[in-house]
Amino acid sequence: MSEMKAVRIHSYGGPEVLVYEDAPRPTPAPDEVLIRVHAAGVNPIDWKIRSGYLSAFLPLPFPFILGIDVAGEVEAVGANVGDFKPGDAVYAWADISRNGSYAEYVTIKAENVAPKPASLDFIQAAAVPQAALTAWQALFETGGLQSGQTVLIHAAAGGVGTFSVQLAKWKGVNVYGTASASNLDFLRYIGVDEPIDYATLNSEAIARRVDVVLDAVGGETQDRSWIVLKPGGVLVGTVTPPSEEAAAAHDARHAFHMTHGSGQQLREIAALIDEGHIRPIVQEVIPLQEARRAHELSQTGHVRGKIVLRV
Repeated sequence: MSEMKAVRIHSYGGPEVLVYEDAPRPTPAPDEVLIRVHAAGVNPIDWKIRSGYLSAFLPLPFPFILGIDVAGEVEAVGANVGDFKPGDAVYAWADISRNGSYAEYVTIKAENVAPKPASLDFIQAAAVPQAALTAWQALFETGGLQSGQTVLIHAAAGGVGTFSVQLAKWKGVNVYGTASASNLDFLRYIGVDEPIDYATLNSEAIARRVDVVLDAVGGETQDRSWIVLKPGGVLVGTVTPPSEEAAAAHDARHAFHMTHGSGQQLREIAALIDEGHIRPIVQEVIPLQEARRAHELSQTGHVRGKIVLRV
C-alpha cells in the first residue's frame, strides 16, 4: 500500500495530539474522487472534533485525519464518476465522519466536488467550501432569507460570517453584523450596513427590525438576540440549538442548522466568486506540518476570515 504525509490524531485532546506522519494513501470508491491536495481550510469544527466535544454524536475511528475544506487536482476517479478526470482543478467538501483533507491525498464523494473557481488560486479556494456552504444553507435554506429583508449576523468577521455578509448583500438584504471593536471598519469593508461591537450589543437599539438572526456563537449572544426579531422572524443557530421556549416567548421561530455537502451549491458559489459578488478572506497561510499552530490560532476565536494549510 502506498503512503502519503498527513496530520492525524490518535486520541482526543489539545493541539498537541495533531501528528504529522506517514499514513496510507486512500483509494477512491466507485462514487468517489481522489484529490491531490494543494490546500486545506481550517474550521472551528475541526478543533471541536479534535477535542472530543462531538464524540457522543461523532465517535472517531482512530487514527483520524481532520479537515473539511480541500482544493487541489483530481488524481483519479472511481468507476462510476463521469464529471471529473485526472488533472481537473477542483474544490470540495469532505464529510466530517471520514478521513479529511489534512493530507497529501483525500477521497471525496463526487457529489460534493466542484470545479475550482477560476479566479481563485488553490489557497483561496480552500477557504471557501465549509464556510460558504454553511452561510448559503443557513441563510437561504434554513432561514428563508429574501431580498429586501434584514439580517443580523453574529461573528460577522469570521469564516462563516464573512461569507454570510457577502451573500446577504448579493441577495439584496440589509445587514447588521457583530464583531469586536477592532473589526468594525473591516465589517464595513465587506458590506455590513450597520456594524455593531458585540461587547456593547444594544439589542434594544435594533429591536424588532430583523427578519433573520444568524448565530454562530451561542450562549449569551443567542439569548440576547431574540428581542431584535420581528414577529415571526427566525433565529438560526449553527453552534447551539435555539430554545423552543424562548422562540415562543418572543413570537419567533427557531432553527438549528447542520451543513451538508453539495457540489451543485459549490458550483453556484464558484460562479458568484468568478462574477465578483463574493470573495474568501484568508488571514493566514500555515504549512500542513504546523497544523497545531493553526488550531491554536483558530481556538482564539479572533480569526478574520479563514486559516488555510498549505500542503
